[in-house]
Amino acid sequence: MIRLSAPVLIATALAGALVCLAVGCGRGEVAAGEGRSELTAVVSVAPLADFAHSVGGDRVEVVMLVGPGVSPHTFEPTPRQLKALSRAAVLVLNGVGLEPWAHDMVAAVQNPRLRVVHTAEGLDIIDAGKGGRQGNVGNPHVWLSPVCAVHQVEQVKDVLTEVDPAGADTYRENAETYIAELRRLDAEARRTVGTFSQKQFVAQHRVWSYFAREYGLVEAGVIETTPGDEPSPRGLSELVETMRSRGVTAIFVEPQLSQKAAYVIAAETGADIVVLDPLGNPPDCGYLDTMRANLRKIAQAMR
Repeated sequence: MIRLSAPVLIATALAGALVCLAVGCGRGEVAAGEGRSELTAVVSVAPLADFAHSVGGDRVEVVMLVGPGVSPHTFEPTPRQLKALSRAAVLVLNGVGLEPWAHDMVAAVQNPRLRVVHTAEGLDIIDAGKGGRQGNVGNPHVWLSPVCAVHQVEQVKDVLTEVDPAGADTYRENAETYIAELRRLDAEARRTVGTFSQKQFVAQHRVWSYFAREYGLVEAGVIETTPGDEPSPRGLSELVETMRSRGVTAIFVEPQLSQKAAYVIAAETGADIVVLDPLGNPPDCGYLDTMRANLRKIAQAMR
């Protein structure tokens, strides 16, 4: 199977978007941002969509790019998404290499009024780790620390205020309300982790590094140094030995990635497989609910 490069995929999708504009997007369908009067914010991943929904309220239409069950590391845009971006006022990204396709998307749509914000900018970024393909920019999964999420919500509030000054009071009040919820989640996480008898875990990839740093957990190893890449037999063997020598009994895996290697390791070590969702699915299952569900599962495995 031939895998096209990101620029070629985006160019192909853009051609489809132009056809969509010319002939319509299907019977009974309305493209994102079409026929609406509110500001449109396109966001990359579900946590940022939840932040934008919470801060923007009724003033902002939020269009999420990376849908449920899809990894942002392997995402490919559709013509409808490119069309939405061509009409949007804001593109909300995480940054730190999570969205390597974003630059080509922005260049393709040629939207002169589009304001792009990288919400992780200004945070203390963890190194990507040996074998990481983040271009040495670091580990991008900052939102999994509620403390870092506060910073990201403030970034969303600032960019919405910049493009829509008339809504400044609404955005500020909404952000303050949501940040108070994040502070409560942070306090809950600290209390819960304080009860753990086991502090070490192995992760499918380095998605929980910020959570671990914030709450004093230890990431003893990872199965995939690059998301979606199967580990080598030698890598598997070394990880099994590490887990045995350090007494690691929990493996954190993700629904967006194959868990085959994790089950092989679990069979060798007797460790528990813990399925944690780093993204969620707003508005049905937003950031706060997703993180609390993750916290409950982590607590079950580590007590």
